[in-house]
Amino acid sequence: MSTRLLVRCIRLLGSHSPGVSALPAAFRLPLTTNAPPLGALTLRLHTSTSGGRGEGQRLSQTQAQAQDDGVLRQPERTELDDLIEGAGSAVEVLQVWAERGGTGNQAATVLIRLARLSTTPEGKHNTAEILQDRRFQQLLKEVDTQISLVWNGTLVNLLRSLPQLGVSSGEPALRSVQNEAHWRLRRLSCRNLVSLADSCAGQAHDDQQRALLSDVVKQLELRWTEISEPRNVAMLMGKLGHLSETLMDRLEDKALELAERFSPEDTRRVALALAARSRRSVPLLRALSYHLVQKHGIELRSGLLVDLAFAYGKLNFHQTQVFQRIAADLLPRVPELGANDITRCAKSFAYLKWLNLPLFEAFTQHFLLHSEKYNTPQLCNLVLSFARLNYQPSNGDAFYSKVHEKLDSALGQLEPFLQTDVVWSLCVLQQARPSYLQSVLEPDFHKKLTGAGGSSSRDENYMLKQLHINTTAALECPAYRVPALPKEAFVYPGERKASALQSGLRDALRALVGEQQDLYRTALSTVYGWTIDGELVLNSESKPVPLKDLAAPHLPQAGGTTPLPPGAKRIAFLACEFPHYISRSKDLLGRFVMQRRHLQLAGFLTVDVPYYEWLELKSDWQKVAYLKDKMGKAVAEDMAK
Repeated sequence: MSTRLLVRCIRLLGSHSPGVSALPAAFRLPLTTNAPPLGALTLRLHTSTSGGRGEGQRLSQTQAQAQDDGVLRQPERTELDDLIEGAGSAVEVLQVWAERGGTGNQAATVLIRLARLSTTPEGKHNTAEILQDRRFQQLLKEVDTQISLVWNGTLVNLLRSLPQLGVSSGEPALRSVQNEAHWRLRRLSCRNLVSLADSCAGQAHDDQQRALLSDVVKQLELRWTEISEPRNVAMLMGKLGHLSETLMDRLEDKALELAERFSPEDTRRVALALAARSRRSVPLLRALSYHLVQKHGIELRSGLLVDLAFAYGKLNFHQTQVFQRIAADLLPRVPELGANDITRCAKSFAYLKWLNLPLFEAFTQHFLLHSEKYNTPQLCNLVLSFARLNYQPSNGDAFYSKVHEKLDSALGQLEPFLQTDVVWSLCVLQQARPSYLQSVLEPDFHKKLTGAGGSSSRDENYMLKQLHINTTAALECPAYRVPALPKEAFVYPGERKASALQSGLRDALRALVGEQQDLYRTALSTVYGWTIDGELVLNSESKPVPLKDLAAPHLPQAGGTTPLPPGAKRIAFLACEFPHYISRSKDLLGRFVMQRRHLQLAGFLTVDVPYYEWLELKSDWQKVAYLKDKMGKAVAEDMAK
């Protein structure tokens, strides 16, 4: 403030005082109508009054304020600027500077130009030579000594350019630029602040750089409303969102405000930023999806489509129109995609439980034509995706032949959890060979799996998968004998809170059998690794019989000793919840298809109770009648076989 007041006084003295000639030369102003700009006058004061660093910084602050207030005009373009811009190589740029010289701002411009030239194929080989060049060292010294003369935009670009040229973080010139940027931080325009954040995000390697980045983030938290460019919002969310929850929240609000102006590339970057932080911002995702679908005339590149599928899958966000757009645009380009893109897309859609038959058929054909390009992890991901969706290729024999050819030698080299996942998925697809089953049912493998450590929920999940594999070996592979999972390794799912569908089913079973409670069971954990929501045994006259004394080989305690009466049928009721189905379909996911298959092979007649049918039943008598009708159909179908 004192500097601005002094400048104003000098301006008035220069215009009206007859004793102006008594002032120091640096303070004299020509008596013309074209008064010098405020910034230039401020710099004259700096050079004449004090060479100290503190005064230079205060003047730089004044200069920065003048720039933002629009008082200070950009310096006129000189012949030197044209020569620097027109130079085609680093040698030419350095030669121009050596011959003509210039101000500290022009020296910074030369360094920025050198950094741009270093990104060209020719310039990459000359970077080491440039660093050793005497003229380059003179440029650094010029910038260091005249740092207060460098304009804000040039200063921010210079901070990005010096590391590109290979200038070490301990170089005095780079330290000087960082200090000056830190000092002017509050006076930078929003555009310069965003550019500074972009350059600092990848350079925070020491305490000074981290302190600068931290203050940049704090400034953005305060000035986020000034951001007006969608690409800046997308960039900041991707590079700085992990540093501050507050900043990420405010950037999400800004992205929601600017969603209509987002380009497809901006949408991709925001979606990936949200996926990387596992931030499922439903309003923002809905807005981005809506405006993306509306861009009919814009062709979306393949990489962008795959990234969008990945982000939506990671966030478990379902938007059918976006999925249809992705599938429609990708389908004709599948032959051009690489193995990594194919497996990423298939895995993402599998997470989303969304099956597009033409697209997955194209994935299968791509694998058949380019199987040698798929490494083992990619093949495993493809198999896992097909199993989750219970997708069986039309040319399954050829597909599984190549799968087995690759897995025969590679399966044993996988880490235990992935190996279990692959064999379990092949069990779902009914493609598990005895050698695969044997590899994961050996006692040594079981010890590896249980001794690998990890969360209890993950351990329980993989123990259940091993139990399912053991069930497959026992029920679907008659020729398979040993090894089998030992009884002590059996892990049964713990009791969980019943869903509305499960509670309603239990109440309807109770009403169906009447007061006699030993005619039915509910929430049964079986030795097959599956939970049965309800069980009845019907005699030859389709009447429930008591279960207490009947043999129950499917239960861990095995029940009683009395065999089933002649002609009796064991009924298993399965509550089919909404998450059990493929999205927008009435087809079950692979896991629940295998559950039904195993129970049927174990001697049960399965009665599926889908959520979409149960919701239509309003009264208790309707639910009881529904169960009777489903049981009658199951018995009739069994007799028809």
